[in-house]
Amino acid sequence: MEHYLSLKDIDSLPNWVAEAKSLKANPLQYKSLGAAKTICLLFFNNSLRTRLSTQKAAMNLGMEVIVMNFGSEGWALEYGDGTVMDQGTSEHIKEAAQVVAQYCDIVAIRAFASLTDREKDEAEVVLNGFKKYAGIPVVNMESSVGHPLQSLADAITLSEQNTKAKPKVVLSWAPHPKALPHAVANSFVEMMHLQDADFVITHPEGYELSPEVTKGAKIEYDQEKALEGADFVYVKNWSNYKDYGKVLNQDPKWTMNAKKLGNAKFMHCLPVRRNIVVADEVLDSSQSLVIEQANNRTYAAQIVLKKLLEGLQSTATNDLNTEK
Repeated sequence: MEHYLSLKDIDSLPNWVAEAKSLKANPLQYKSLGAAKTICLLFFNNSLRTRLSTQKAAMNLGMEVIVMNFGSEGWALEYGDGTVMDQGTSEHIKEAAQVVAQYCDIVAIRAFASLTDREKDEAEVVLNGFKKYAGIPVVNMESSVGHPLQSLADAITLSEQNTKAKPKVVLSWAPHPKALPHAVANSFVEMMHLQDADFVITHPEGYELSPEVTKGAKIEYDQEKALEGADFVYVKNWSNYKDYGKVLNQDPKWTMNAKKLGNAKFMHCLPVRRNIVVADEVLDSSQSLVIEQANNRTYAAQIVLKKLLEGLQSTATNDLNTEK
C-alpha cells in the first residue's frame, strides 16, 4: 500500500479489523517498526480525536511526530498549474509538498471541504497535490469527501459490538445549524458496502448523498420506518449535495431520541451537538458507543501506519538487494 486515501486502499477490511483488534490488545508489539521514522501531521482544519489518536498511534509504533496547524501557521498554498500568483497565495503545492517530504517519511493531512465549489471539493486538490508532489506515503485524516480513518474505527467498533450474523445498521441524517461536509457519511457508506449487513440510509427528501457513493444502498425517507429493528444507528448531519453546501432543512423531528433508538446501539463520530443531533438521554446511556469509537481511532490509525511502514521497509530492503 503506497497511500491511505480511502477505504479502497484496504485489500481486506475483515483482515485489517482483526489485525487492529490485535494491536489494541498489545499496542506496543511493533514499537521498533517506526524507529528512526517521522510522521508529519498537517492540519488545515481543527481536530481533537484525529490529532491525538494519530499521534498516539505513531508513538505506539516508535515514530517521531511533527504537528503543524497549516491553516493558521503555514503559507496560503496555490494548487493550479500555470497560475500567475499575484493574489492571496504565497507558496505553490509543488514546492511545499517536496519541502515537507524532506522532513518526514509519512505525511498525514486533514483538509475539509469548502462546501462552496463541489467540483473543486471532489477533486481533492490538497490531498492529491501532496500525493502528486511529495513522493512519500500520504494519509487522509479527513478530506473534502472522505474520512477513512473514522470509518475504519467504525468497522472495528461494529466488529467488537455485533452479536448477529447479519445486523441491521442505519445511517440517519440529523439536523444541524451549520453546513457540514459529507466526508464522514460518505466513508461510512463506503465501509458498509464491505459488510454483510442489512444497511439502510435515512434522510429527508432532497438530502441524498452523492449517487456514486450510495449506489446500491437502500434509502428510506421515513426515519421511523428505517429504524425498525435496527441493531446499530449511526447519526450524522450533512449539508445538501444538490444545492451544494446549503442548509435547507433543520427539522427537529429528525433528532435522535431514546424512543426512536429503541434497543439499538448509538454511534456518532464526535463532536456532536447535544439535543440538536441527539438527545442527552441517548448520549448518556449505556447504548452509546461514541467513546468506544473515539478509542478505536487510535487503532485504526495504527494499523494504517503499520501497513505503510512495512511498505517502506520492504522498499528499502528491495533497494538494498538491488544495489548488491
